[in-house]
Amino acid sequence: MFVDSITLIQSIPVWHLASLFILGILAFVISTISGGGGALILIPATSALIGAPAAPPVINLGTFISRPSRMIMFWHDIDWGLIKYYVPSAVIGTWLAGLLFSKLNAQWIQLLVGVFLVSTIFQYKFGKIDKTFNMPKLGFIPLGFVVAFISTLVGGLGPVLNPFYMNSGLTKEDLIATKTANSFFVGIAQIGSYAFFGVLTAKLWIYGLVLGLGAVLGNYIGKQFLTGMTVKQFRLLLLILMVVSGAYMIYDNINVFF
Repeated sequence: MFVDSITLIQSIPVWHLASLFILGILAFVISTISGGGGALILIPATSALIGAPAAPPVINLGTFISRPSRMIMFWHDIDWGLIKYYVPSAVIGTWLAGLLFSKLNAQWIQLLVGVFLVSTIFQYKFGKIDKTFNMPKLGFIPLGFVVAFISTLVGGLGPVLNPFYMNSGLTKEDLIATKTANSFFVGIAQIGSYAFFGVLTAKLWIYGLVLGLGAVLGNYIGKQFLTGMTVKQFRLLLLILMVVSGAYMIYDNINVFF
């Protein structure tokens, strides 16, 4: 077993591992200072590096490995009351998506999500307002199911949650902390579903581990930047991330019309 593992690692190009480590750092520096989206940022580069089918499980594994470090950094800012509404339904959505992972075309979903993300710049009047609707905690029950289902299929959907967290009253550190805690518990189910349904191979475990180690370092660097930001600056950066992510998703999936 040990010899097989060494042989497997030696068969992987070093530049693949180095690239994934650096991608993890860069994506999670941005993710920490802009309220998420690290996984979404990773989708195009990771897909090009290791192939689109392998990207979702590797990205979800890598981001899962990075979450404990971010939770520790922001532990006192977590809204545990919100988590009990989000996590149970999200776990159900995750396992259903794991079952259907290889059978669904997620392009239409990504296209619709992209349109929603781009629209947030208008909903928030270019950052001039902090809430566009009241988001009750009960609303996180269906939201958790839908977002976890889709993110398990496509490999990342972080920015789509930001408007809902913002409209529930979360602002900066508490938004990142609560979102990370939700993602951590859902991540356990995501990795479990990938493993149970045979999606994660030994090679993908190695890719995910390297990506995750880079993401841990990115979390630490990003927190240093976040400390010096105001709530207004954070909200504006959040909107920019959502619009850029949405525009990319539209561009990357527009071919469904042709």
